[in-house]
Amino acid sequence: MSTGIVVIDIQKDYFPGGAYPLSGSESAAVVARGVLDSARATGTTVIHFQHIATEADATFFVPGTTGVEIYPLVAQVTPERHFTKGSANAFVDTGLERLLRAENIDHLVVMGMMSSMCIDATSRAALDLGFAVTIVHNACAAPAFEFQGTEVPGASVHAAFMAALRDAGADVLAAADLDLESLPVR
Repeated sequence: MSTGIVVIDIQKDYFPGGAYPLSGSESAAVVARGVLDSARATGTTVIHFQHIATEADATFFVPGTTGVEIYPLVAQVTPERHFTKGSANAFVDTGLERLLRAENIDHLVVMGMMSSMCIDATSRAALDLGFAVTIVHNACAAPAFEFQGTEVPGASVHAAFMAALRDAGADVLAAADLDLESLPVR
């Protein structure tokens, strides 16, 4: 089994002052940076995703705005790969599956934003395609929601999605419990 780190949409619009700030985005980025540092030290493949809105009425990740930019703390370094996407699922129209198969990566360590959208969609797709998935839950963040008059805090949204993904077959770990040195790399 070979492992790859997938960093999804840690972009400026999700942080305070951005167009769609998430609960816990700052602490999630700090944790994600720690995982990236470990991955870089162990030679683990790292793949970054950046969502770029394609809808004319988009309110965040609008091309040409600072909000669409990757948050500097987790910026890509050479030789890491970078994909852009226009869908919640990072496998849609990106070449991700082709890259993973070509490099014999069959275990994905997923982190990023949003727990309730792109982390969920990408992780479920990976599981459906036969990949092993580990989600670093404290390197992810979610928005608060409202449903039928009930306010759902971002931490509760995040917890619900992590529980559902664990139930679907993903390993859901804190960064402190992720030992990249024990995971196989190419």
